[in-house]
Amino acid sequence: MLQLARNSRQAEILEVVLSNGWDYMRGLLSSGQVGEPDIPPPAVLRNILTDLGPVYVKLGQLMSTRPDLLPPEYIESLSALHAKVPPVPWSEIEGVIRQSLPRPMEEVFSDIDTQPLAAGSMAQVHRVRLRDGREMAMKVQRPGIDKLVAQDVELIQNIAKLMATTEFGKSYDVVGLADEFGKALYAELDFTQEAYYTDKLRQNLASSPWFDPDRLKVPAIERQLTTQKLLVMEWLDGVPLLTAHLQGSHRDGNTETERAELTTLIFRAFFQQFLSDGFFHADPHPGNLFYLKDGRIAILDCGMVGSLDPRTRSALTEMLLAIVNADASRCAQLSLQLAEPTQPIDLARLEGDYVRLLRRYYNLSLSELNTSEAFYEVLQAARRNHLRWPGNIGLFAKSLGNLEGVARQFNPQVNVLEEVKPLMTDIFRKELVGDDLGQALFRTTLEFKNLSLESPRQVGFLLNRLSNETLRFNLRVEGLDALRRSIDESANRRTFGTVLSALILGAAILSTGAQTPQLVLLTNILFGAASLIGLVLLYKIVRSGKLR
Repeated sequence: MLQLARNSRQAEILEVVLSNGWDYMRGLLSSGQVGEPDIPPPAVLRNILTDLGPVYVKLGQLMSTRPDLLPPEYIESLSALHAKVPPVPWSEIEGVIRQSLPRPMEEVFSDIDTQPLAAGSMAQVHRVRLRDGREMAMKVQRPGIDKLVAQDVELIQNIAKLMATTEFGKSYDVVGLADEFGKALYAELDFTQEAYYTDKLRQNLASSPWFDPDRLKVPAIERQLTTQKLLVMEWLDGVPLLTAHLQGSHRDGNTETERAELTTLIFRAFFQQFLSDGFFHADPHPGNLFYLKDGRIAILDCGMVGSLDPRTRSALTEMLLAIVNADASRCAQLSLQLAEPTQPIDLARLEGDYVRLLRRYYNLSLSELNTSEAFYEVLQAARRNHLRWPGNIGLFAKSLGNLEGVARQFNPQVNVLEEVKPLMTDIFRKELVGDDLGQALFRTTLEFKNLSLESPRQVGFLLNRLSNETLRFNLRVEGLDALRRSIDESANRRTFGTVLSALILGAAILSTGAQTPQLVLLTNILFGAASLIGLVLLYKIVRSGKLR
């Protein structure tokens, strides 16, 4: 049997699996038996991952970002997955902080709240005050989590290798998914990467033609104090957005007008990330969107982000519009652009599935249409037709689903397409002419200039090769000889007809003024020649058998 992990960890996993009744994994871990996977129900899977600890909780959270792989009920169950981990005692956390800081802790902080504000699977957060008086939030990595991650990632990758021999494993590329999960998990262990993502998001949202950047806040990072295991950032005073919705806003009672304004702000900020910037916050769940006391919206926790290249952004924009318009044919075309086929695709079947899927949304108003749900179903339909979506599409779908879910709870009257219509209109305009119309015209003029300079050179090259007989075309068209003969015969008959008409017209003109014997003789000769040619032409037509 393939050695999966250390015996103690394997025994622990077996105990959890057995207690939750997942027979397939029990056979896989104990004897290496490989068959078609029997995936447990959503609630059972969530319980197993929770009991297995922080690494498997993170695995479940990452799995929830793949609606292209899992049915909606699994996505919903795993999205609510949280680690049941107690906070690490201050005595242990203090050691991590001291090892990570460039100077003694007493020289950096004037005050530290030793009770964590939040504890997660990878880290916990404490409130601190710097020596200069600034309030900060300090995210500290859990001691020993790096060793546990390395051990469990190796186990997961080995399990994936076993499953790769099944049809399920081949269809879903479980080895690739395990590797992708390992890279994502190791990236989360490096807080300098999260600091970079946070700074990049703040810079991207610092200006926008579609919303007021002053009403949006991304926390500033204290770079001098941030290390791989320590992240120090600006303290933001507020409450989760949905809590503010239930309690009433701090400014004006959380009126309908303010909720509509905040909904527009959030949607436009995220759609700018999706469709314009190409770099987006991939986990906008209720705990990561805060309503601050001064009325601004804060976006927190950039540990999970995604990126989309220009081609993908353009295709996704069209895909969303095609879903709204129930255009199944265009959806199928765009799916083939974005996804990778795992076997030959039946385009008619794919389009038929989309027709049946989108028909359910055809008569809905835009306010009734759940865009993310429809997009999830498109991903699922494509998967059933042997199309494999790239991971960034799954992250986009997950982010869009979280965003729309929070927005609909905060403002049930939200209309996604209406909120982002100005942004999408501008994006299409930019794709056509760019940011600057004058610059676009100038660029087009230069392209025509280059074409005009290159064309004579290319034509000269072609003529030179023709004159030197170095350019030859080898063409063979079936039935060409018969076509040539037919064209020749038609041309001859047309020539005969033209000459015949000329003779008749000439003889007629001469006959009207014929006063001398010579002219009368010439007229008779012309009429005779016309009659002879007419008889020959009639004979050829009759003989060809194509009189009718």
